[in-house]
Amino acid sequence: MNIFDIMGPIMVGPSSSHTAGAARMGFVARKLLGFQPAKADIALHGSFAATGAGHGTDRAIVAGLLGMAPDDPDIPRSLQLARDAGMEVSIHTVDLRDAHPNTAVMTLTGTRGRTVVVSASSLGGGRIRVNAIDGMAAAFSGDLPTLIIRNEDKPGIVSEVSSCLARRGANIAAMQLYRDRRGGLSVMVIECDDPVSGEILEDINLLGGVVRCIYLNLEEG
Repeated sequence: MNIFDIMGPIMVGPSSSHTAGAARMGFVARKLLGFQPAKADIALHGSFAATGAGHGTDRAIVAGLLGMAPDDPDIPRSLQLARDAGMEVSIHTVDLRDAHPNTAVMTLTGTRGRTVVVSASSLGGGRIRVNAIDGMAAAFSGDLPTLIIRNEDKPGIVSEVSSCLARRGANIAAMQLYRDRRGGLSVMVIECDDPVSGEILEDINLLGGVVRCIYLNLEEG
């Protein structure tokens, strides 16, 4: 057990789940979009919806979308900072079926219209889980360097991606596969022991059938 599992994370705010975890959720969603969003629609479920305003969940998620860490002293001012940055923010509640009580669905839009929809939950102690990306199931924390690969569902592509990693000496810690339907679109979530090089990302993006490859490494900021 890590000492931070007992003491909790270094943070600004009263709750590791409602503030520290929420800030990390926003930060991960920003990374999945690829840049700071121009527009953010944030739907809060369960406990987030009931007590989030008092715990600063709304401000924490927006702070993460602005690129702030959970211990950033400007988190309480994040809504104003978002307005100053030209980010349009909408926050409302939603009732999700069979969802963790600390769940938010973040629909982010970039200046050129690129969008991503991220469902994530705060599990306590600042830990989070991404549940879905653009409606497709996922289950990862971001604790390890992670590849999120959207690809066509066809034979051989998983082997090709694995070979790209093996050739460059990258070791897979965990792999998850999801698809919307047979022959449709799939998502590979690959967690690696060590940071993934730019060469690996280039190799994967050049593979036939790969639609988009996102690299998430929170240690790199």
